[in-house]
Parts: sequence; structure tokens; C-alpha cells
Amino acid sequence: MPTITAALEAGLPSLLADIEDLVRTESPSGDPAAVADCARVAAGIGTRLTGAAPEWIDGSGRPALRWRFGSGDRVLLLGHFDTVWPVGSLATHPFEVAGGRLTGPGCFDMKAGVAQLFHALSVLDDLDGVSVLLTGDEEIGAPTSRTLIEAEARRNRAVLVLEASEGGALKTARKGISGYELTVAGRAAHAGLEPHKGINTTTELAHQVLALSALADPAAGTTVTPTVAASGTTRNTVPDAARLMVDVRVATAAEQDRVDRAVHGLRPVLDGASLTFSGGPDRPPLPTSASAGLFALARGLYAELGLGTLRGVAVGGGSDGNLTAGAGTPTLDGLGAVGGGAHADDEHVTVAELPRRAALVASLVASLTGPGRVEP
Repeated sequence: MPTITAALEAGLPSLLADIEDLVRTESPSGDPAAVADCARVAAGIGTRLTGAAPEWIDGSGRPALRWRFGSGDRVLLLGHFDTVWPVGSLATHPFEVAGGRLTGPGCFDMKAGVAQLFHALSVLDDLDGVSVLLTGDEEIGAPTSRTLIEAEARRNRAVLVLEASEGGALKTARKGISGYELTVAGRAAHAGLEPHKGINTTTELAHQVLALSALADPAAGTTVTPTVAASGTTRNTVPDAARLMVDVRVATAAEQDRVDRAVHGLRPVLDGASLTFSGGPDRPPLPTSASAGLFALARGLYAELGLGTLRGVAVGGGSDGNLTAGAGTPTLDGLGAVGGGAHADDEHVTVAELPRRAALVASLVASLTGPGRVEP
């Protein structure tokens, strides 16, 4: 095991160069051409380090890349190369390595993880049973790759997600996510002459905001958060249309179902108003039970590598790991870069942790696929 760490430490300059190539190839999810450019860079890195070219899978202009080695049915390594940063962000957030930190748009979430994935595989003698899937639409909810991700998860016995890690803790649980949009219809009227003839959608919206907020259950870890709201056109007109967006996070599938039923069961308070809800559950929860076996394995390997004590954490944010756990496959998330500032101006990666975390990934893959392999 220590030789894996030594090899990856020695390869750190090459790993940094690969991360730089990925970061400098800007790839916002909303720009298919830019995403495809970054896919080509990722494909080149993967081909060089594994000796195999990927299969390109069309995703409505945002390609996914898939590698299957041998049977390709033991462990799936999952990641994405799209980011939230628009093209041109390098001008204000340039790629840089200084003071032990690596910076640049998308470096932490999650281009460093993509590079780490391939460097981890490069130090293994046998990749039989390994699959890799990289997608280009994770940041917008995986609208084109979801079915592919779930199918690949079902083929495998474990999924390792190379998403980033705040402070080094692995993601042992993630909340499920639901999203809703409420449209309220009413009737316009002059706000000064005859407001009583109108049906005020701002008033109705206020009632619905309170009703939706009441669906939260802090003890169960359920949050229901009204976010974007709009109603009305002019100050002196009773508004006849309104809209509201709602974000829901849940720890269990039962809570996700409860909130969904309750949302669709809401009724208008004002006579004559009407409500239309769209949306619903988007990503299922990644429960602790889905990661427990893999986390125990990872914690033991981390100690064997002499890297200390590995921590786990439950978080509210989602990833494609929610989809693989929802497909019924044991999933461990947060195995990518250690750092912070995802989607923010201070996005950064801790350089010293790059080979250490890659060594953990390599050790996990070897344990799950090699002789005497472990069942998650």
C-alpha cells in the first residue's frame, strides 16, 4: 500500500499539469460546445493513463465518456467535467498553484477529481472489473445522463464518486432533493378604484409560502424553502399572476414522498384563485446505509496507508451519487479533491492532499477488484 502513495507523490507534477489542462478548458453546463471540448481533454488524459480510449455517448450535445476494463462490472468510478463557471472566468479566476493551494474555475468541483481518478488507476496493474463514467451535465441535474448513470450503477457492485471534499471528510450521506414551481392565477383589477373585484395573487402567494414552509420537519432533517417569487406588474394593479419556486431537501425517501403528496395537496385560500404545481422529486437520498460498508473499508485503508483517521459527514447538497444509491448500489462519495469554495470566488484545492486522496481511491479499487476482493 505505501508504494501506491509513493508512486502518486512522485507523479504529482504530472497530476497538476492534467488538472491545469482541464481547468483551462472552461466547460459551463449550458455551453455544449465548451463541454465537448473539455470531454476531449478528459478523454486524452484517461487514454494516456489507462492505455484505453473511452466510448463517447451522446447526451444531447453534452457527451459522456465511458471506459470498461475487462468485465467492467465490479466498481464504477463516477465524475463530471462540467462546471457552473461561464466561459471567460479564467480572466478573473486564473489557474494558479501557490502557497500549497491550486485555484481556478471548477478546480475543486470537480476537475481535480477527474484527474485524480485516472492517476489513481494508472498505478494499478490490473483494471479488470473497473468502469469509469464521466458526464457533462451534473451541475444542471443530469437531465441527459441520469438514465445512463443509473444503468451503469446497476451493472456494478459499488460506486466511488470523485466529487470534492470540504476538509477531507467523505460524504457518507446526502439528502434527497425535490424542486417545485407554483403558478398562481387570479384576476386583475384597479388597486385604487375597485380592488375588491380582483383576486390578488400576491396575497394568495403569501398564504402558500406559509403553508409550504410548514411542511418542513427539522427533527427529520426535512427543509422546505421557498426561494424565487414574483407577482404583479404595476403598483396600482391587483396582480393576476404569480410564481414561486421551492427547494426541498430530505434525509429519507419516506419524507420525500410525504412532502410531495402534501405539496400537490395544497389548495387555494382565496375564492377564485387557482394553483398549478410542477416538478417533484429529483434526486433520491443517499442514506448512510448505502455507504456504510464502503466507508468502513475506506477508513481501514486510509489508516493502512499511514494517512491518519478518515472522517465521514452527512450533507444537504446532492450529486450523481444520489442517483447511484437510488439505483440500489452501495455508494461512497467525496473521494475527489480536498479543499473548499465550490461555486464561489475562493474555490481552491489543497495540493498536498491530491496524491493522498488518489492513493485512497487506488487502494479502494484494488480491494474491490483484486484477489481476495472485498464485497461492499
